[in-house]
Amino acid sequence: MRPAWLEVDLDALAHNVALLRERVGGVRLIGVVKADAYGHGSVEIGRELVRLGVWGLAVATVGEGRRLRQAGITAPVLLLGGLHPSQAGEVLEAGLIPSLSSLEAAFALDQAARALGLRAQVQLKWDTGMGRVGFSWEEAAQVRRALEGLEGLEVGGHYSHFADAEANESWSRSQIAHFEAVREVWGPGYLYHLCNTAGILNYPEAAYDAVRPGISLYGLWPGVGLKPIARLLARPTLVKCLPPGRSIGYGGLYTTQGYEWIATLPVGYADGMPRLLYNRATVRLKGHNHPVVGRISMDQITVRIPERVGLDTVFEVVTPDFDPGSSLCGWAELTGTVSYEPAVRLAARLPRVYLRGGVEVARTEG
Repeated sequence: MRPAWLEVDLDALAHNVALLRERVGGVRLIGVVKADAYGHGSVEIGRELVRLGVWGLAVATVGEGRRLRQAGITAPVLLLGGLHPSQAGEVLEAGLIPSLSSLEAAFALDQAARALGLRAQVQLKWDTGMGRVGFSWEEAAQVRRALEGLEGLEVGGHYSHFADAEANESWSRSQIAHFEAVREVWGPGYLYHLCNTAGILNYPEAAYDAVRPGISLYGLWPGVGLKPIARLLARPTLVKCLPPGRSIGYGGLYTTQGYEWIATLPVGYADGMPRLLYNRATVRLKGHNHPVVGRISMDQITVRIPERVGLDTVFEVVTPDFDPGSSLCGWAELTGTVSYEPAVRLAARLPRVYLRGGVEVARTEG
């Protein structure tokens, strides 16, 4: 196996699922595994979430859903966002539950389903204030009338999405009120869901019938008891002592001040480590953090360490915590973005090893 790999702790995933369930009183969970489960590997994470009893999974593209089906996952898979009419046949072939945000998509899907002798399970996406996708909440009655005669469709659920449940209470409360208006029009008998991670944590009273945790499944939300589930590990390909005044890496952005031990690790920005982290990030070795020095290359980084180590030594390039220099949340803070971004950029070429109870239960090669 490549001497750089992502280790995923399924026990930490189970901890996060339990914490979220407790937060919302045990309503159903729809595990969001889009973007390759936020970089953690959608197939194995999806399998584990199904084992943990989620209602279903959610993806962003037909291809993501098809990959789950090809891996043998039979749980409901919700295609988030808005279905494009041109994908009506694809979504039926893949056995996914599409989200409808327009009548054009509804008519196309109805026609494709009837041609195949099917009744397609769908969910309706409602724009309650975010302005991105979804039927307008004010048009709930008109939409219901328009869909009533479409025999190829069966509406199974309704959902919306918080725009700023992290910080804007008035906006969030208005979205809850608008979603309530949709419920009044459509009535009982459907799966209603609104809460993403921020909604679960800040508005658990709006859990309805299900919630859609995404980033919280992977533990990348500090201060609430969640556990990051992954760490990026690497063994050095070279360890050497450089004399004073030696430049390191492209552009010579670091110069040794004395005799310094430098370890070269086989990870770089092609593996998802932001290039802007040069001379800022740290790597953990034997419980201590050591600085990344010099430019981050496509495939390699250089780390200053206090003494020589063997090539079988394992470094933690990403630590499963909230360390400001070595965690995914730390990387996000250092580069001015959100934790989602460095997570989803963890490259597919990294092997992934999945542990339960400290024992490897699955592995994917990069």
